[in-house]
Amino acid sequence: MSDRFDCKTCNESLCGRKYIQVEEKPHCIPCYDRLYAKTCQECKEVIGHNAKELFYEDRHYHSHCFRCFRCDRSLADEPFTSQEAALVCSDCYCSEFSSKCVSCDKTVMPGSKLLEYGGSTWHEDCFVCHGCEKPIGAEAFIPDDNNYYCVPCYEGRVAPQCNHCKKALTKGGVTYKDEVWHKECFLCTGCKAPLAGQPFTSQGESPYCVKCFSSLYAKKCAGCNTAITGQWRIQDLKTIQVYPWFKSVWGCLSTPIFILPVIPVCLDYLLSTKCQMNCPQQTGVGVKVCQG
Repeated sequence: MSDRFDCKTCNESLCGRKYIQVEEKPHCIPCYDRLYAKTCQECKEVIGHNAKELFYEDRHYHSHCFRCFRCDRSLADEPFTSQEAALVCSDCYCSEFSSKCVSCDKTVMPGSKLLEYGGSTWHEDCFVCHGCEKPIGAEAFIPDDNNYYCVPCYEGRVAPQCNHCKKALTKGGVTYKDEVWHKECFLCTGCKAPLAGQPFTSQGESPYCVKCFSSLYAKKCAGCNTAITGQWRIQDLKTIQVYPWFKSVWGCLSTPIFILPVIPVCLDYLLSTKCQMNCPQQTGVGVKVCQG
Protein backbone atom coordinates (compact mmCIF):
# COMPACT_ATOMS: atom_id res chain seq x y z
CA MET A 1 0.00 0.00 0.00
CA SER A 2 1.45 3.42 -1.05
CA ASP A 3 1.96 6.35 1.38
CA ARG A 4 -0.68 9.07 1.43
CA PHE A 5 0.11 12.29 -0.45
CA ASP A 6 -1.70 14.99 1.48
CA CYS A 7 -1.58 18.80 1.82
CA LYS A 8 0.68 19.65 4.74
CA THR A 9 -1.76 22.31 5.94
CA CYS A 10 -5.28 20.86 5.64
CA ASN A 11 -4.22 17.18 5.29
CA GLU A 12 -6.55 16.65 2.36
CA SER A 13 -5.37 14.28 -0.30
CA LEU A 14 -3.55 15.83 -3.24
CA CYS A 15 -4.02 12.84 -5.50
CA GLY A 16 -5.22 14.08 -8.87
CA ARG A 17 -5.12 17.72 -7.69
CA LYS A 18 -2.84 20.67 -8.41
CA TYR A 19 -0.49 21.61 -5.62
CA ILE A 20 2.46 23.92 -4.95
CA GLN A 21 5.50 22.81 -3.03
CA VAL A 22 7.07 25.19 -0.51
CA GLU A 23 10.29 24.11 1.17
CA GLU A 24 9.65 20.56 -0.07
CA LYS A 25 6.21 20.55 1.53
CA PRO A 26 3.17 20.21 -0.76
CA HIS A 27 0.19 22.54 -0.37
CA CYS A 28 -3.15 22.51 -2.07
CA ILE A 29 -3.96 25.64 -4.06
CA PRO A 30 -6.45 27.13 -1.56
CA CYS A 31 -4.00 26.66 1.31
CA TYR A 32 -1.12 28.09 -0.71
CA ASP A 33 -3.08 31.21 -1.66
CA ARG A 34 -4.19 31.72 1.93
CA LEU A 35 -0.72 31.26 3.43
CA TYR A 36 1.70 32.62 0.85
CA ALA A 37 -0.03 34.75 -1.77
CA LYS A 38 0.55 38.56 -1.58
CA THR A 39 -2.16 41.18 -1.36
CA CYS A 40 -2.42 43.68 -4.20
CA GLN A 41 -1.49 47.21 -3.11
CA GLU A 42 -4.14 48.70 -5.38
CA CYS A 43 -7.27 46.53 -5.09
CA LYS A 44 -6.41 44.86 -1.75
CA GLU A 45 -7.33 41.43 -3.17
CA VAL A 46 -5.14 38.34 -2.98
CA ILE A 47 -2.81 37.85 -5.92
CA GLY A 48 -3.58 34.22 -6.69
CA HIS A 49 -1.08 31.58 -7.72
CA ASN A 50 -2.18 31.77 -11.35
CA ALA A 51 -2.18 35.62 -11.58
CA LYS A 52 0.66 37.68 -13.02
CA GLU A 53 2.27 39.58 -10.17
CA LEU A 54 4.36 42.78 -10.35
CA PHE A 55 6.09 44.48 -7.45
CA TYR A 56 7.83 47.79 -6.77
CA GLU A 57 9.59 48.76 -3.53
CA ASP A 58 8.09 45.85 -1.56
CA ARG A 59 4.62 46.65 -2.88
CA HIS A 60 2.85 43.94 -4.87
CA TYR A 61 0.27 44.39 -7.64
CA HIS A 62 -1.86 42.42 -10.03
CA SER A 63 -0.51 43.16 -13.49
CA HIS A 64 -3.83 44.77 -14.44
CA CYS A 65 -3.69 46.96 -11.29
CA PHE A 66 -0.17 48.25 -11.99
CA ARG A 67 -1.29 51.51 -13.63
CA CYS A 68 -0.56 55.25 -13.70
CA PHE A 69 -2.73 56.99 -11.12
CA ARG A 70 -3.04 60.03 -13.42
CA CYS A 71 -3.96 58.64 -16.84
CA ASP A 72 -4.70 55.01 -15.83
CA ARG A 73 -2.46 53.53 -18.51
CA SER A 74 -0.81 50.18 -17.77
CA LEU A 75 2.75 50.44 -16.49
CA ALA A 76 3.55 46.76 -16.96
CA ASP A 77 5.83 47.49 -19.92
CA GLU A 78 6.29 51.28 -19.52
CA PRO A 79 8.85 53.45 -17.72
CA PHE A 80 7.40 55.01 -14.58
CA THR A 81 8.27 56.73 -11.33
CA SER A 82 6.65 57.20 -7.94
CA GLN A 83 5.12 60.41 -6.62
CA GLU A 84 4.14 60.28 -2.94
CA ALA A 85 3.72 56.48 -3.12
CA ALA A 86 1.58 56.71 -6.26
CA LEU A 87 2.78 55.28 -9.58
CA VAL A 88 3.10 57.79 -12.43
CA CYS A 89 4.01 57.17 -16.06
CA SER A 90 6.87 59.24 -17.50
CA ASP A 91 4.59 61.41 -19.64
CA CYS A 92 2.38 62.43 -16.72
CA TYR A 93 5.32 63.01 -14.44
CA CYS A 94 7.08 65.24 -16.94
CA SER A 95 3.98 67.30 -17.67
CA GLU A 96 3.04 67.82 -14.03
CA PHE A 97 6.13 67.44 -11.86
CA SER A 98 9.34 67.77 -13.88
CA SER A 99 11.25 71.05 -14.10
CA LYS A 100 12.29 72.65 -17.36
CA CYS A 101 15.90 73.46 -18.12
CA VAL A 102 16.29 77.26 -18.08
CA SER A 103 18.90 77.00 -20.84
CA CYS A 104 17.24 74.80 -23.50
CA ASP A 105 13.64 75.05 -22.19
CA LYS A 106 13.23 71.26 -22.44
CA THR A 107 11.93 68.98 -19.71
CA VAL A 108 14.47 67.49 -17.33
CA MET A 109 13.47 63.84 -17.53
CA PRO A 110 13.23 61.72 -14.37
CA GLY A 111 16.51 59.98 -13.66
CA SER A 112 18.59 62.32 -15.82
CA LYS A 113 21.47 64.32 -14.36
CA LEU A 114 20.56 67.85 -13.45
CA LEU A 115 21.87 70.89 -11.59
CA GLU A 116 19.83 73.24 -9.42
CA TYR A 117 20.88 76.72 -8.28
CA GLY A 118 18.91 79.73 -7.11
CA GLY A 119 15.57 78.02 -7.77
CA SER A 120 16.45 77.19 -11.40
CA THR A 121 17.20 73.83 -13.02
CA TRP A 122 19.59 72.83 -15.82
CA HIS A 123 20.47 69.66 -17.66
CA GLU A 124 23.99 68.81 -16.61
CA ASP A 125 25.31 69.51 -20.12
CA CYS A 126 23.41 72.82 -20.35
CA PHE A 127 25.01 74.39 -17.26
CA VAL A 128 28.06 75.89 -18.95
CA CYS A 129 30.55 78.66 -18.19
CA HIS A 130 29.57 81.99 -19.77
CA GLY A 131 33.21 82.54 -20.68
CA CYS A 132 34.61 79.32 -22.14
CA GLU A 133 31.20 77.62 -22.67
CA LYS A 134 32.44 74.37 -21.15
CA PRO A 135 30.11 72.39 -18.85
CA ILE A 136 30.72 73.34 -15.23
CA GLY A 137 29.39 70.07 -13.82
CA ALA A 138 30.34 69.60 -10.18
CA GLU A 139 33.20 72.15 -10.33
CA ALA A 140 33.19 75.42 -8.41
CA PHE A 141 31.61 78.39 -10.17
CA ILE A 142 30.95 82.09 -9.52
CA PRO A 143 27.68 83.88 -10.43
CA ASP A 144 27.86 87.39 -11.91
CA ASP A 145 24.88 89.35 -13.31
CA ASN A 146 22.82 86.19 -14.05
CA ASN A 147 25.81 84.57 -15.74
CA TYR A 148 27.92 81.77 -14.34
CA TYR A 149 31.68 81.40 -14.69
CA CYS A 150 34.18 78.70 -13.92
CA VAL A 151 36.85 79.97 -11.53
CA PRO A 152 39.62 80.41 -14.17
CA CYS A 153 37.34 82.43 -16.48
CA TYR A 154 36.01 84.59 -13.65
CA GLU A 155 39.48 85.42 -12.38
CA GLY A 156 40.81 86.10 -15.86
CA ARG A 157 37.88 88.00 -17.39
CA VAL A 158 35.53 89.39 -14.76
CA ALA A 159 37.10 89.78 -11.32
CA PRO A 160 38.65 93.18 -10.47
CA GLN A 161 42.44 93.18 -10.38
CA CYS A 162 44.41 94.18 -7.29
CA ASN A 163 46.21 97.48 -7.90
CA HIS A 164 49.33 96.09 -6.22
CA CYS A 165 49.83 92.47 -7.32
CA LYS A 166 47.57 92.63 -10.42
CA LYS A 167 45.90 89.35 -9.43
CA ALA A 168 42.14 88.75 -9.29
CA LEU A 169 40.22 89.94 -6.26
CA THR A 170 37.68 87.19 -5.56
CA LYS A 171 36.68 88.14 -2.01
CA GLY A 172 36.52 91.22 0.20
CA GLY A 173 39.33 93.74 -0.24
CA VAL A 174 40.06 97.45 0.18
CA THR A 175 39.01 100.34 -2.07
CA TYR A 176 41.32 103.37 -2.09
CA LYS A 177 41.18 106.23 -4.60
CA ASP A 178 38.84 104.20 -6.84
CA GLU A 179 41.29 101.28 -6.96
CA VAL A 180 40.87 97.86 -5.33
CA TRP A 181 43.48 96.00 -3.31
CA HIS A 182 43.78 92.68 -1.55
CA LYS A 183 43.76 93.34 2.20
CA GLU A 184 47.23 91.83 2.43
CA CYS A 185 48.46 94.04 -0.43
CA PHE A 186 47.26 97.38 0.96
CA LEU A 187 50.41 98.43 2.84
CA CYS A 188 51.94 101.55 4.28
CA THR A 189 54.31 103.10 1.72
CA GLY A 190 56.83 103.69 4.47
CA CYS A 191 57.03 100.68 6.80
CA LYS A 192 54.98 98.21 4.67
CA ALA A 193 52.64 97.43 7.57
CA PRO A 194 49.10 96.31 6.58
CA LEU A 195 46.64 99.21 6.58
CA ALA A 196 43.35 97.29 6.18
CA GLY A 197 41.17 98.09 9.19
CA GLN A 198 43.72 100.63 10.50
CA PRO A 199 43.65 104.45 10.48
CA PHE A 200 45.86 105.85 7.72
CA THR A 201 46.41 108.98 5.68
CA SER A 202 48.00 109.78 2.35
CA GLN A 203 50.70 111.89 0.82
CA GLY A 204 49.94 112.46 -2.82
CA GLU A 205 48.73 109.09 -4.12
CA SER A 206 50.55 107.02 -1.50
CA PRO A 207 48.95 105.67 1.70
CA TYR A 208 50.83 105.91 4.99
CA CYS A 209 50.18 104.68 8.49
CA VAL A 210 49.82 107.46 11.06
CA LYS A 211 53.23 106.78 12.53
CA CYS A 212 55.09 107.01 9.21
CA PHE A 213 53.13 110.04 8.05
CA SER A 214 53.81 111.82 11.33
CA SER A 215 57.50 111.03 11.10
CA LEU A 216 57.91 111.99 7.44
CA TYR A 217 55.42 114.76 6.69
CA ALA A 218 53.56 116.15 9.72
CA LYS A 219 54.56 119.53 11.14
CA LYS A 220 56.33 119.46 14.50
CA CYS A 221 55.12 121.38 17.51
CA ALA A 222 57.44 124.29 18.26
CA GLY A 223 56.98 123.65 21.93
CA CYS A 224 57.28 119.88 22.44
CA ASN A 225 58.68 118.85 19.01
CA THR A 226 56.05 116.12 18.49
CA ALA A 227 54.11 115.69 15.25
CA ILE A 228 50.84 117.60 15.08
CA THR A 229 48.18 114.98 14.24
CA GLY A 230 44.64 114.20 15.33
CA GLN A 231 41.46 116.19 15.14
CA TRP A 232 42.91 119.56 16.29
CA ARG A 233 45.05 121.67 14.05
CA ILE A 234 46.50 125.20 13.96
CA GLN A 235 45.56 127.65 11.23
CA ASP A 236 47.46 130.86 10.50
CA LEU A 237 45.53 134.11 10.61
CA LYS A 238 46.07 136.93 8.16
CA THR A 239 44.95 139.57 10.66
CA ILE A 240 47.15 141.19 13.25
CA GLN A 241 46.09 140.41 16.80
CA VAL A 242 47.63 141.68 20.05
CA TYR A 243 46.84 139.79 23.22
CA PRO A 244 48.78 140.24 26.47
CA TRP A 245 48.23 136.66 27.55
CA PHE A 246 46.41 133.39 26.75
CA LYS A 247 44.00 131.84 29.20
CA SER A 248 43.75 128.03 28.79
CA VAL A 249 40.00 127.66 28.95
CA TRP A 250 37.88 125.97 26.27
CA GLY A 251 35.98 129.15 25.55
CA CYS A 252 39.14 130.73 24.18
CA LEU A 253 39.72 128.09 21.52
CA SER A 254 37.30 129.56 19.01
CA THR A 255 38.84 133.06 19.32
CA PRO A 256 41.91 134.27 17.40
CA ILE A 257 44.76 134.52 19.92
CA PHE A 258 48.31 135.76 19.73
CA ILE A 259 50.86 133.21 20.93
CA LEU A 260 54.04 133.23 18.89
CA PRO A 261 54.81 134.64 15.48
CA VAL A 262 53.83 132.15 12.71
CA ILE A 263 54.88 128.84 14.26
CA PRO A 264 52.85 125.61 14.66
CA VAL A 265 52.02 124.40 18.15
CA CYS A 266 50.01 121.39 19.33
CA LEU A 267 46.90 121.61 21.49
CA ASP A 268 48.61 119.91 24.41
CA TYR A 269 51.30 122.56 24.32
CA LEU A 270 48.72 125.34 24.18
CA LEU A 271 47.03 123.97 27.29
CA SER A 272 50.24 123.38 29.22
CA THR A 273 51.35 125.51 32.12
CA LYS A 274 53.99 127.11 29.93
CA CYS A 275 51.20 128.89 28.03
CA GLN A 276 49.35 130.05 31.10
CA MET A 277 51.92 132.64 32.18
CA ASN A 278 51.64 136.25 31.09
CA CYS A 279 53.30 136.88 27.75
CA PRO A 280 54.95 140.22 26.88
CA GLN A 281 52.94 142.32 24.49
CA GLN A 282 54.13 142.04 20.92
CA THR A 283 52.69 142.34 17.48
CA GLY A 284 52.78 139.56 14.89
CA VAL A 285 50.73 137.09 12.90
CA GLY A 286 48.41 135.26 15.25
CA VAL A 287 47.16 131.67 15.19
CA LYS A 288 43.85 130.08 16.06
CA VAL A 289 42.88 126.60 17.20
CA CYS A 290 40.12 124.93 15.18
CA GLN A 291 38.44 121.56 15.43
CA GLY A 292 39.29 119.27 12.48
